[in-house]
Amino acid sequence: MSVLRRLHVLDRVAIGLLVTGLVCVASGLLPTADAGDAMSRIAPLLAFLGTVIVLAELTSRAEVFDVVAARVARAGRGSYPLLFLLCVAFASVTTIALNLDTTAVLLTPVMLALAGRVGIAAVPLAMTTVWLANTASLLLPVSNLTNLLAADRVALSSLGLAGRMWAPQLAAIAVTTACLWGFFWRRGRRGTESAGLLRGGPGAARVEDVRAADLRYVPPGVHRPADPVVFRVCALACAGFLLAILVADVELWIASATAGAVAVAVFAVRDRRALRWSLVPWRLLVMVPGMFLVVETVNAHGLHDLLASAVGHDGGTLGLFRAAAVGAGLSNVLNNLPVYLAGEGAVPVGNHDQLLALLIGTNAGPVITPWASLATLLWYERCVAYGVRVPVARLVGTGAVLATAAVAAAVTALAVTR
Repeated sequence: MSVLRRLHVLDRVAIGLLVTGLVCVASGLLPTADAGDAMSRIAPLLAFLGTVIVLAELTSRAEVFDVVAARVARAGRGSYPLLFLLCVAFASVTTIALNLDTTAVLLTPVMLALAGRVGIAAVPLAMTTVWLANTASLLLPVSNLTNLLAADRVALSSLGLAGRMWAPQLAAIAVTTACLWGFFWRRGRRGTESAGLLRGGPGAARVEDVRAADLRYVPPGVHRPADPVVFRVCALACAGFLLAILVADVELWIASATAGAVAVAVFAVRDRRALRWSLVPWRLLVMVPGMFLVVETVNAHGLHDLLASAVGHDGGTLGLFRAAAVGAGLSNVLNNLPVYLAGEGAVPVGNHDQLLALLIGTNAGPVITPWASLATLLWYERCVAYGVRVPVARLVGTGAVLATAAVAAAVTALAVTR
């Protein structure tokens, strides 16, 4: 019991989910064949999660993220508004062209390292990553695993899906940008350190000086890593990982495992002490199978019928909003991937736009709870590793506003361009 009390609350949730899932299989509530099918589907996903986090941890230790953060800060030319737009564009393009989980793992450390270099709190940059990792994942099949499933269901190529989803994607990014600025980035919310103006001079600083400091920052110098060899090898490993996904069309887990092996090899030679078992994200590797087993059990005992009733058969505009709302709502209760898999079977085969609306709900909606998407879980792991705490009440409250507004805007764009 003392060991359990020392565990983080998410560690207990992960263990509880796995135990519950195994009990469901052992008791016969979930047939063994269905459990086997579920584990077969997520095996590559687990391999990706495990290896990409090891890659991210070692790449961070190699100071690759510090170098990238310094360059982004210099590109902002000392302007917070310009830096904000650069961060939004950076996160959006990374998610669209790569994958939301990759964004959560590789971009979060860059953003967190950037915070210290430009003199603002880490939370605005952390929220930029996690929100756009979800809401910017609508355009291409590679952007989200759910997109691959949806594109296959409606028989759309990459260009075909982009042609149908460009308007919803722009709408979701526009709403996310507005929410990020209003909740986290605008003057007085981003935590700028303008107190430095008060040092060294008699009396209080002028009001216009404080206001200027809240709009501008001093661009940092060039960051030089402590071990250039480790830095270059890990940077090349990350670049190879991204190229393998974009150019060679290699499966995510193969690309991440190969790049992770390269990073492990260079640290084994140059800094063996960095290789420790805590690099392996056991919480996620325990939570994900348990979550899928539990959802499969619920699906086998009425979730499918419930979803079919909730989604309905209306392929019109009202049906689009209904499907999106169900997808977004259940994703924040359970998780977007199993919810999409279950919801896909509840949407009538010919209702392609209704399926795309469900996709919008399960992609852009899971920004309220920490477990709503795997990208959010990965992001949370990175924040914990960096010692960054995002208040849960603020995460839930602002996320609820974003989810409602982004899903509504994206579905409206889908309906208008149908």
